[in-house]
Formats: sequence, C-alpha cells, structure tokens
Amino acid sequence: MSLEMSNINGGNGTQSSHEKRELLCLLKLIKKYQLKSTEELLCQEANVSSAELSDISESDVQQVLGAALGVGDANRERKHVPSPAQGHKQSAVTEANAAEALAKFIGDDSFDAQHYEQAYKELRTFVEDSLDIYKHELSMVLYPILVQIYFKILASGLREKAKEFIEKYKCDLDGYYIEGLFSLLMLSKPEELLENDLVVAMEQDKFVIRMSRDSHSLFKRHIQDRRQEVVADIVSKYLHFDTYEGMARNKLQCVATAGSHIGEAKRQDNKMRVYYGLLKEVDFQTLTTPAPAPEEEDDDPDAPDRPKKKKPKKDPLLSKKSKSDPNAPSIDRIPLPELKDSDKLLKLKALREASKRLALNKDQLPSAVFYTVLNSHQGVTCAEISDDSTMLACGFGDSSVRIWSLTPAKLRALKDADALRELDKESADINVRMLDDRSGEVTRSFLGHTGPVYRCAFAPEMNLLLSCSEDGTIRLWSLLTWSCVVTYRGHVYPVWDVRFAPHGYYFVSCSYDKTARLWATDSNQALRVFVGHLSDVDCVQFHPNSNYVATGSSDRTVRLWDNMTGQSVRLMTGHKGSVSSLAFSACGRYLASGSVDHNIIIWDLSNGSLVTTLLRHTSTVSTITFSRDGTVLAAAGLDNNLTLWDFHKVTEDYISNHITVSHHQDENDEDVYLMRTFPSKNSPFITLHFTRRNLLMCVGLFKS
Repeated sequence: MSLEMSNINGGNGTQSSHEKRELLCLLKLIKKYQLKSTEELLCQEANVSSAELSDISESDVQQVLGAALGVGDANRERKHVPSPAQGHKQSAVTEANAAEALAKFIGDDSFDAQHYEQAYKELRTFVEDSLDIYKHELSMVLYPILVQIYFKILASGLREKAKEFIEKYKCDLDGYYIEGLFSLLMLSKPEELLENDLVVAMEQDKFVIRMSRDSHSLFKRHIQDRRQEVVADIVSKYLHFDTYEGMARNKLQCVATAGSHIGEAKRQDNKMRVYYGLLKEVDFQTLTTPAPAPEEEDDDPDAPDRPKKKKPKKDPLLSKKSKSDPNAPSIDRIPLPELKDSDKLLKLKALREASKRLALNKDQLPSAVFYTVLNSHQGVTCAEISDDSTMLACGFGDSSVRIWSLTPAKLRALKDADALRELDKESADINVRMLDDRSGEVTRSFLGHTGPVYRCAFAPEMNLLLSCSEDGTIRLWSLLTWSCVVTYRGHVYPVWDVRFAPHGYYFVSCSYDKTARLWATDSNQALRVFVGHLSDVDCVQFHPNSNYVATGSSDRTVRLWDNMTGQSVRLMTGHKGSVSSLAFSACGRYLASGSVDHNIIIWDLSNGSLVTTLLRHTSTVSTITFSRDGTVLAAAGLDNNLTLWDFHKVTEDYISNHITVSHHQDENDEDVYLMRTFPSKNSPFITLHFTRRNLLMCVGLFKS
C-alpha cells in the first residue's frame, strides 16, 4: 500500500484540521506496525507528535484507509456479503469511475463529433495542398490527430460514428499504421480505451514528430489562421515537435524512422555518451610463460665453459597486446567476476582456435551446416548453440529442455562424492578427471518448467544453462550435475527471452510485463529493472563489453540500457512491426535488429542514428548473427531463407558518407550488400551461430 501525501498551503481552518486528522490516523497505523524510523520522519515533517494520538480510534484509522483506497467503508465490506442490489450499486460506481476517467478524452460536455471531423478534414486538405518539399513532414501529423479524434468519439459512446470516421480517412495513412487501426476498431466499449496498449502509450508519452522549423511554422500558421481550437488542443496535449534547422526531409527519410507507437525518438533521448568499445582482454602471455628462474652470472670462474641458457620463445599469437580503445569503458565500471585459471585456459583455447579462423568476404563465403529437428511432436520453441559449438539446447512446448552433444564426446556427469574426494585438486586436468566416463550420454533432458520454454542460453564457461518460460520463471541448470540449481522469480508474466553476459555472472531477461531485468547468478533478486517500453519486450541482447543491454519491443522501438545506472541511453525508431531479434557487431559500435515487418535495420550506437535498412526477407526475421570477424551479417526467418550480407561494405559506405542524425541516407539498392541467399527446403530457421573458425551453423524445424 502506498499513500500519496501533499502539502497544501492556504485554505480555511476546517481543511487544515481534517488534514491533520488524516496524518494522525496514518501515524497511528505506522506506530501499530512499529515502523520507528518512518514514525520519526513523519512527526518531524508533518509537525505532529505521538502524544496527540489519544483522540484517534481504530475506526477513524479504518475510515481514512477506506477513503484512501477508494473502497468506502472497509468494515462494512469485510462483514457483509453484497446482495444483488448492492452488487448493482457497486457496478454503477465502477461505471461512474470509468466515465470520469473517459471524460478527459471528450474534454467538455458540449462535444460535437461533426465539429471534430470537419477540423480533421480541413487539416487533411491543408496537407494535400502544401508544397511537395513540406508535404511529407506535414503528413506525419495526420495519424496521431486522427487517432485522438477517434478516441474522443468512442469515449462519447458513438461507436458506429467512430468506426465510420476511421474507415473514411484511413486511406490517408501509411500502411504500417493500418495494423494499429485494426486493433482500435476492435474496441467496442468506451471503457476498453483505458486498457488498450496504444491508448495508454499515447497518454503516457506525447507522440514525437521530427520536423524542420519551416514545416512547423507552416503548421502553426494554419492552426492560428483557421482558428482550429480542436486541433490546437490535441497538439498541445498529445504531440511533441522535435524541430531542427535545415531543409525538410523527403518521403524516404520520413518513413525510415517512423512507425513506432510513440512516433520518433527525440534528439535528447540519444545525447548521453555510450562506451561501445571492447574491454581489454587478459594478458595470456603471463598465464602461459613460467616464472623466470633467478639469473646466474655468466662470468662464473668455476664453470667458464658452461653454455648460456636460451630464453624461451614467445608465442607470437599470445604476445600481441590488445590496444586500448578510447571508446571502451573502464574495466572496473561494473563489477566483473575475477577469472579463474580454468576460465583463462578456456579463453586461451578459444584464442588458439580463432587464429585458424577463415577470413570471409564476397569471394569467400562461409560454409553452412543445417541441423533439422524432426518428429518434434512437442513443438520446438527455441534453440541455442554453445559458444564452443559442442552442444545444442532446444526448448519445447511441453515445458522440457533437451541438450544434444554435437561432437563425438558424450555429455558426462560428475563422479559421486567418494570418488571426488580421492582426486588431486591441484592437477591441471581436474576438470576432466571429475567427470564420470560411464555416465556419458548423447542427449539429456531437463524438466521443471510448467509452461512452454521460450529461450535457452549457455554460460560462457559452458557449465551452466539458463531457460525462461511462460510460467514467469527463469531456471539455472548445471551441466555437471544435470539438475536445476536456482529458480529466479520476478516477472509476473511469461518471460520471452534470456541471455548471459559475454563475461559471465550476469544475465538479462525480458517479459510480457513490459520490463527487462538484469540478474546475477548468485542473487535471486533482480539487480536492475529496465522500465520504459510501452508494450511487451520481445527480445534482449548483451553488448560485447557487458556494460549495456539492448531490448526490442512490440511497441516497435529498440532501446539500449546502461547496466550501471539502469537508464535508457538510446531510443531507436524505424521498425514497422514488433522487434523479433537483435545482434551486436563484433566491434560493439553497431546493432542489427530484425522485425516482423521483414526488415533488418542497422543502428549506430555512437549517436543512435539509423545506418541502413536491409530488405530481402518476405516474413519475420527470427534470428540474426555476425561472423566472428564482424565482416558478414547472417539473417534468417520464417520465410525459409538464409541471407548473408556484406557488413564490411555497409560500414565503409556509412563512414565515408557520414550523415547527421536528423537526415537519414537514401535507401541503397538491396542487392548492393546482399552476398548470397540460401533457401531451406521446408524448415523455418530458429537460430544461427558462427563457430570460432567462422563456420555457420543453423537450426530449423521441419514443417510437413
């Protein structure tokens, strides 16, 4: 329970005594639950004392509580079951409250739907008659004003009139807004306005329109000259104009960043600095080189002929020192777990394998292997391949998780406790010795969720697995004991996605409850809750330096969050449908997002601007990934097609033709960056994964 308190200056004595009585009732309630520090603060700030509580009875406290919570007499409701007549009375009160809430849409009692329609008609004519150079920017005001007028007509109870209004003028709008209008046409009662995501979104945040100063001046002059108070009222309450100096944008540039439920991003949304560089890696030379022996004097008189000792040769692969990136965050910006020796050996192994990586380009495309899941009667909902490409995890609709080994090595479990005690803990191969060869299996299953599993994620060390489900929980599974270690609870609705941080320890989840949450494996409470999206958050991804998290939502926006502060540091608009997949480039500067609108958009995180849009898919882009060297972008979706894009050329063209945030570059011909398309026979793609040597691994579900 939370009570909102406000200090009101002025008024008569009766009002002040009533307020003091309420404060004393609140103080008595706090004293009852022995909240001593809160009691002291309240007495100090409200200028009341505990000695004044003698005149306050328990019934007074209950009466004030009931009024605060809006339930009337709390005791009466607790003691009596409402009769049919009382139930009808309560229903009438609920309808009255709904009507009061809807009154804000209508404005005053003299609401005239015809007057609003005439105002919109005049605005539409003004946009059509304006010069071509301004027309495209001015046309962007039509959608939010049309929707607000629809809300007002529907709130007044004229459902058929509201529907007729939308049907008459929806042809003025771009196609990507039609889907939202269809959901609005499904509203049958004024009360349903209060529960609709789109309505709530436009109430909470003003619809943002980026417009040149000249276009904005024309629009304001039209409203003032025609005395369109109706439009002016809507503009002041629900629209925000982000104006800029310079020429008005053309149709292509306007459409590029439009489409979200809240319009475009404001310039101040992308002003904060983002440290997109990569962290400095551990010095492997100190790990692999033994400590130098104490030097002996070369001119020892007792052994003049002793041969000089040769210094051990340095591995050229390990002696390369990583350059410090000026755009990288400090290593201690967020607490990261200290690397164990076993973790360093894993990184060393990965580095040696990466040295044999195939360089990819237009003339040397990656080889691809496709894993098809057959006879999956439970329905495959997700798939994930481990970083070392040795294991495949799949989640199913029957709430199970299944792991396969992709190599001849089998999935082994730990030895029993007695056998583990006999092992030499100091031996170099302790991690191998503690596994029981007799327990090896090709596949293993995890059971524990009570709903479909929507995502699996391997830890970087490959000893843990995360899974999230419709049941609202996230489970951490051990790949050594093959059992559930922790169940994380925090989301109150289905959890759509979960991802481990590249440096381990942290993980992030997103849910239907419109939030994303940052967790640590050793805490059952979320460390950060990222709030800002206006609809459910569908996908999430960690930045390569583990300092940031990207989220994609059904509100058609992509956001970048700072893990240290919990704030949104980038807001990117441009998708015309829900965002379904995300991937960071190897350098950390760029972010790729796929959507149900069939498009892939590349974003520059240094300033939040849109780099380019890649068009080729004919259905939802369900998975995106970058090659390990960052030169190729692979994308696949429900259209059974895998596309390979020349990302090196994309970044080259972008940097050489650098543009301002307000002006998006012209769309390039789709075939300029497309390297190759690979169709599958009849299997939609679930996930893509590049191995350390740049072999592309794909997982799909065969659909008969």
